[in-house]
Amino acid sequence: MGADSRAKRHLPRVPEGVRIYAVGDVHGRADLLHQVLSRVDADLASYPNCRPLQIFLGDYVDRGPHSRTVLDLLISRARTHAVVCLKGNHESYFHAFLQDPEAMVAWRLFGGLETLRSYGLDPSLNPHRGERVELARALAAALPTSHRQFLCNLVPCFTCGEFLFAHAGVKPGVPLSHQREEDLLWIREDFLLCEDNFTKIVVHGHSPVRAPDFRSNRINIDTGAYATGRLTCLIIEAGGYFVL
Repeated sequence: MGADSRAKRHLPRVPEGVRIYAVGDVHGRADLLHQVLSRVDADLASYPNCRPLQIFLGDYVDRGPHSRTVLDLLISRARTHAVVCLKGNHESYFHAFLQDPEAMVAWRLFGGLETLRSYGLDPSLNPHRGERVELARALAAALPTSHRQFLCNLVPCFTCGEFLFAHAGVKPGVPLSHQREEDLLWIREDFLLCEDNFTKIVVHGHSPVRAPDFRSNRINIDTGAYATGRLTCLIIEAGGYFVL
């Protein structure tokens, strides 16, 4: 489905008047997030009577160069707009490292070093145990209280109308109300290959695609922003859904 094109078949609905802006994986690309927020504001100016809700699907940090600025933007946004920020698997790495420096062994392979640099730290490419301990202490000292609170307040999923929003997806065969956080943040093939009706359309990221992927049971809006320069925002309203 191209930008601004609406699905022609019958669509699940959200409550009348609600206008959802769902944003895919940001991964440290503060420049792209700033552009998307500007486009959202311009779009909202044309719909002054709607009830807007902005939902961010997680993975705000790692890989890209400006994770700290991304969190600043989201925290500031939440002060003036109705915002839901979901937890992604990369935020779980971040939080784990603050609790246990050994988490760096895995985190560094998935963009954690870039996140540390965004907070003014200078990690080596493969930090030894002593350096991992020191980096964890330095990150804790550099981390603003607002960022720590932001990470602690992230939610694993959110529902609105006939849509469920989760970072990675859901476990097939498990009722939506009984999903484990691990699956909501990490699942991949079992979910992506499933064609079952999940009872709600699942809007997710986590698994990069070249363009937003619209399926009968799910919508993937992770377009690999950190590498492609394309950060997707999906609008959902009572009359349908389309890409901003």
